[in-house]
Amino acid sequence: MKQKEKAKIQESKNTEIKEKQKMNEQNNLNDNNTQNKSNNQKNIIETEETKIEEKENILGTEKIGKLLRKFSIPCIISLLVSSLYNIVDQIFIGQGVGYLGNAATNIVFPLTVISMAFSFLIGDGAAANLSLCLGKKDEESASKGVGNSILVVSILSIIFLAVSIIFQDSLLKLFGVTPESYQYAKGYMFYIALGLPFFMITNALNSIIRADGSPKYAMASMLIGAIINLILDPIAIFILKWGVEGAAIATVIGQVVSGIVSLSYLRRFKSIKVNKQSMKIHWKTLKNVILLGISSFITEISITIVIITLNQLLVKYGAESKYGSDIPLSALGIVMKVNQIINSIVLGIAVGAQPIWGFNYGAKKYDRVLKTLRITIMIAVLITAIGTVILQLCPQVIINLFGQENDLYNEFARKCFKIFLMLIVFNSIQITSGIFMQAIGKSVKSALISLSRQILFLIPALLIWGWLNGIEGILYAGPTADFLAFLMAGTLMFIEIRKIKKLEKKENVVEEQVEA
Repeated sequence: MKQKEKAKIQESKNTEIKEKQKMNEQNNLNDNNTQNKSNNQKNIIETEETKIEEKENILGTEKIGKLLRKFSIPCIISLLVSSLYNIVDQIFIGQGVGYLGNAATNIVFPLTVISMAFSFLIGDGAAANLSLCLGKKDEESASKGVGNSILVVSILSIIFLAVSIIFQDSLLKLFGVTPESYQYAKGYMFYIALGLPFFMITNALNSIIRADGSPKYAMASMLIGAIINLILDPIAIFILKWGVEGAAIATVIGQVVSGIVSLSYLRRFKSIKVNKQSMKIHWKTLKNVILLGISSFITEISITIVIITLNQLLVKYGAESKYGSDIPLSALGIVMKVNQIINSIVLGIAVGAQPIWGFNYGAKKYDRVLKTLRITIMIAVLITAIGTVILQLCPQVIINLFGQENDLYNEFARKCFKIFLMLIVFNSIQITSGIFMQAIGKSVKSALISLSRQILFLIPALLIWGWLNGIEGILYAGPTADFLAFLMAGTLMFIEIRKIKKLEKKENVVEEQVEA
């Protein structure tokens, strides 16, 4: 009996031990499941954070070539479309009205360039500020910069509209109108002035939209307006017989549509939020935007001053030559706008690289800054070299696009292409350098480079060559200014690149010390 009782007691103890073991195993299993869930949640969070980080730092991590294609190609198309607004008008006006109509559009052109200068002052400045602030992860300042810019450019556009209408005759005289082209210029200018608010807002927002990482949207907003202009131009000129006024109306309708598309992006910003608070004037932020955009502003304003000076000299020396005043006004105006197409490609490459330069400079990734610069300059030089060959070998083919004119007109137009655009390959360095300095926050150097070609060299060259050799002497001012501006830009870029290389070495030393 005692043995049986002992056996039962032992069996009871064994049962208790087994139950305890099962409970321990179950607890361990629960603990493991909990730990696994925790680890999975942690991994999910880390994955999401990594995705966000990669998205935010695409300008600092993606391959340079891929980034340039993403940002520069849409930018080139946008700028080409902007240039083609005037080119398309001149082609149809030349075919439907003649060289006097083209002379009129060239006379009004400074108004477009002045308004574009203020658009770029605000838009390019806000775009550079956006890139630099995002590189430093300062979203609040980036948002204020964009909001303030939209408000200011809207106010400026209304002022421009009023001034253009009220002082129309005075402006036309300043721009170099002749008695023969006055009626054409007056009709064209009135309608162009009506479209200035949409034109300015579109150009300002275009730069900002690109900097926000939506270059294709920026391209589309410009492209849709250009397509509308291209469709309406021949209808207005050849079917409705509205002449230069019809070309202006077609242009304005395209600009209105582009403006509406650009404004609709305000609720689609990726990197920031634009609201009423960001549009309240913040003078310090606005000052930064203006300083960063001053290079683009000076470039466009200097073009305006050059065009006005050039028009006045063409009228003066043209009247003393066998060509008269209107042939030089029309021919050289066309030549400069054709050159603007090449410059738009170079500028598009540089502006597309701007957010890459700005972000990586702000993030102290100087190796990526220099690599992007090398690639950009190589492409820009290649484009201008190809352009030079085409313009030197086939000038008459291009001239014929703008209408079949007499032998005297064709003779002067060919001289314009062959002489005035002789050294445009050097513009690639000057344009790229100015945008680069702007992107890394070197506003003074950027402004100096932008001033060099148009103001410091071209205007004195126009006056000196015109005095020495009349109407044909003026043509040699172009290559003179191109070469001198190249020397200045090259020198300033060489100095800045050396400074960036020193910063790169310093940053590498700091990283090595941190790792050690």
